[in-house]
Amino acid sequence: MIISVSAFLKRGIAMKKKHLLFLVATFIVTMLMPIKTYAEANSGGNATGFTYETIKPDNQKSQDTGYFDLKMTPGQKQTVKIKLKNLASEEVEISVRLNGAKTNANGVIEYGPTTIKKDNSLKYDFESIVKAPETVKLPANGEKDVDIELTMPEASFDGVISGGIQLQKIEKEEASKPKKTGVINKYAYVIGMLLSETDNEVQPNLELNKVYAELNNFRNTFFVNFSNVQPAYLENMTTQVQIMKDSSDEVLYETKRSGMRMAPNSLIDFPVSMEGDRMVPGDYRAKILVTSGDKKWEWNEKFKVTDEEADKFNNQDAGLEDVQTFNWQLIAGIVGGVLALAVIIFLVIRTVNKKKQAKKKQARKKKPKK
Repeated sequence: MIISVSAFLKRGIAMKKKHLLFLVATFIVTMLMPIKTYAEANSGGNATGFTYETIKPDNQKSQDTGYFDLKMTPGQKQTVKIKLKNLASEEVEISVRLNGAKTNANGVIEYGPTTIKKDNSLKYDFESIVKAPETVKLPANGEKDVDIELTMPEASFDGVISGGIQLQKIEKEEASKPKKTGVINKYAYVIGMLLSETDNEVQPNLELNKVYAELNNFRNTFFVNFSNVQPAYLENMTTQVQIMKDSSDEVLYETKRSGMRMAPNSLIDFPVSMEGDRMVPGDYRAKILVTSGDKKWEWNEKFKVTDEEADKFNNQDAGLEDVQTFNWQLIAGIVGGVLALAVIIFLVIRTVNKKKQAKKKQARKKKPKK
């Protein structure tokens, strides 16, 4: 650890002040604080302490999948079951969370809990159609079925309603135990669920919402916000964005990402990094190209960064704030050090010269007169 920190601090001289402080703080927090990580586990139960089994009903489209893919009818009410088995010799409590499918900034579909907002095009919300108990208690080494209640909309629809069911063991002693350093892994099962009524194929379609400036992980970033407004998945999506001044064709920033997906009726905030630059107020233009197979969407969107926004984000950017102050401090420190060294050298030389002159005077006085 000492070697790593020393090398880290040596590099910090060439870094911007707040960026250095941010990284050092992150390093220290990483060493001292516990980190909770969430991962999808398989149904083996080694990490979660329990296992699950989806009990497929007759209207399951394929019995070979590990998730629910149900063919429903308008207004239909149905209960599907998930069998849970406790592997521990004591009672455990399992939390059950329902989540509509959403798309994250990397083009990965999230079926678990997330802070991503729902899209305005979402007509039938998974969480309003599917209901389940918030918690389930499993007896020691016992089994229990979780009832998932489905109530379909009265009106018929084409396409798919998608979401996920998250199952996670509740750690009773977590709050009372002292926090330990290191990494704390928290595992959960996430079971997908697709609900459809017809076999009519629905084509995904994208609509641009806005382009705007914000912070991404404390760094200046432009975001392109667009939506898949149809109840259909968009597969193998490639997104390319170029940012330029409105009055110029010179590309200032560019990002391209392939292999992306979008959930039905979901939005994405696609980030374009400013690569550590200060945010400059003014009028900008975004050239956006999204492709999926033979489908293509193109937009040229003008947007504005105000003085207030630029000041706000520059002040909050982990790599930019106090950069000018840090430069002046560095220069002042160097100049001060040089001046101090010069003064010391001057005083030493003057002292030495005085001693030499004093010795010469004494030598003259001691010489006999001829």
